[in-house]
Amino acid sequence: MVWKLFQKTFGKSGKDVQSRLEQAKAQLKEQPVEAFSKLAVLAREGSIEAQFLVGQCYLTAQGAPPDLVEGARWIRRAGHNGWAQASFVLATLYLHGLPQEVDADAPKSIFDDAPEQSKGEPDFVKAAEWARRAADADYADGQALYGYILTAGPENIRNPEQALEWYRKAASNGCVQGHLGLGLAALAQAKTQEDYKAAAVELKKAADGDMGTALYLMGVMTERGIGVPQNITESTEYFAKAAEKKVRGAQAKYGWALLSGKGVARDTVRGETWLRRAALAGDAEAAAILGDMHGRGGEMPPNYAEAISWYRFASDQGHAASSRTLGNIYLAGVGVPKDPQAAAQWFKIAAEQGDKEATAELGNLALAGVVPTSEAAEVLECYRNAAAQDDFLAAFNVGVALAQGVGSQKNEEEALKWIRKAADKVVNAQYWYGRMLLEGRGAERNPQEGREWMEKAAESGMTEAQLAYGHLLITGTGGVKDHPEALQWYKKAAEAGNVDAMFSIGAMYGGGHEVPEDLVLARSWFQQAAEGGHGLAQLMMGRYLANGIGGDKDLEGARAWYRKAEKQNVLQASIELSKLGVGEGAQTPS
Repeated sequence: MVWKLFQKTFGKSGKDVQSRLEQAKAQLKEQPVEAFSKLAVLAREGSIEAQFLVGQCYLTAQGAPPDLVEGARWIRRAGHNGWAQASFVLATLYLHGLPQEVDADAPKSIFDDAPEQSKGEPDFVKAAEWARRAADADYADGQALYGYILTAGPENIRNPEQALEWYRKAASNGCVQGHLGLGLAALAQAKTQEDYKAAAVELKKAADGDMGTALYLMGVMTERGIGVPQNITESTEYFAKAAEKKVRGAQAKYGWALLSGKGVARDTVRGETWLRRAALAGDAEAAAILGDMHGRGGEMPPNYAEAISWYRFASDQGHAASSRTLGNIYLAGVGVPKDPQAAAQWFKIAAEQGDKEATAELGNLALAGVVPTSEAAEVLECYRNAAAQDDFLAAFNVGVALAQGVGSQKNEEEALKWIRKAADKVVNAQYWYGRMLLEGRGAERNPQEGREWMEKAAESGMTEAQLAYGHLLITGTGGVKDHPEALQWYKKAAEAGNVDAMFSIGAMYGGGHEVPEDLVLARSWFQQAAEGGHGLAQLMMGRYLANGIGGDKDLEGARAWYRKAEKQNVLQASIELSKLGVGEGAQTPS
């Protein structure tokens, strides 16, 4: 009799609560305020689903003012009462960070004048507790989330093996996040093509479920042919879908594809739009590409102001190459006034961001005296630290700085040691080491060893070394004379555009050396050097044209070359010009 009375009373009440709940849920979209009022009553009466929905209304401002604290509290109440989805949502909220007020014992009303809420730090421990509740209740999204927390959480709660088990359970329950977790875990451990294939299987399932991260990763794998056949068109399609999901890496990839016509019809306007989206979302590489695009120009003239603004943006995101590019822009004065000091500052930023080329550029400016003494000392210390880690280029720069007294007192003995350390790997160090031994700087003069190092640098293709080694072969310093061999080294340097080498070839063909005299060739080489701005070559051209050596006499041309040499303070040019006479209508040779 008692049981029948209980059933009659509470069974009827349960049906009534469910009916009122369904009515409130149906009104949520069209009449959210009225629906919220009904849900709030039901929640206080103990309806667990209503408690969850009230929390959701506060979180989404649906029929109620937005209130993270009150929303989280109602969600937590539903979670405590066994609503699995509420546990999942609360775990997600803790991962993003909740204010401390959420866990306060004192009740809070939406009618109170509450202070502004501050968002707390992510709390992986509490997130794990609530995600585990949802996972244990067989809630698929909760299982995937718990797997993620066990994968990415702090060391004290991390458990990759358990994470895989939860990902598998989530995947078996049809959760695409579970497949994503399995794919990411497989990708992290992959070493062989078969491993990558296994990862691709799971990622493909997640991508088919429209997961942005999975779409992006499938794009990368398809682009490179890792675990799946390479297919640029298909990879671009993946990037396009992931870009729509606001995956910034995909936005950058898709923007570049549209700019270059890679796997899709070329569309520069849309390409730039997607790159801008990626850059403004914090993608430094996208910002750098925009800088390159506006700096180079193309269909439109270069826009240096726009380029510089994007390089600055990328630099702020830690993009070292963009910082170095800004240094080069200010060093060369491209679109801005030339400013070596500003260049040095940008090189310094790039160096701090880990760019070795920028460190070298900063060192060059320090050696040129552009960088203040205090900063030059910092540069030298930076080089020393890198050199201690077997950075041979840094060791060379330490040596040069010490040899020239940049950033510290001049110390050629120590400089020679650093340069020798670098000489096994750095061509410039071979040249410097050879030169210092030849000149007796930092050690006793050693022409033989100095010549050997100069030859190594020449054979490695360094133009200055080829020229210097040619001179050693001419004079026989440190070894035998060999004029024909010297001529060959001069020619190699001349091919690289070295005007001193061009002049030396002209001098050798001009006679007095152990190669056949050829005045026509001599005149030709003197002319190439003279046109490159070589003062003594300009003197020789004046002399050859004035006397008809190696070709026709041309007094007007001779006067023009003498005047060019005169402007470079070649005293002999003035003497020979005065003997030739001023003349009229002299033409400057092209």
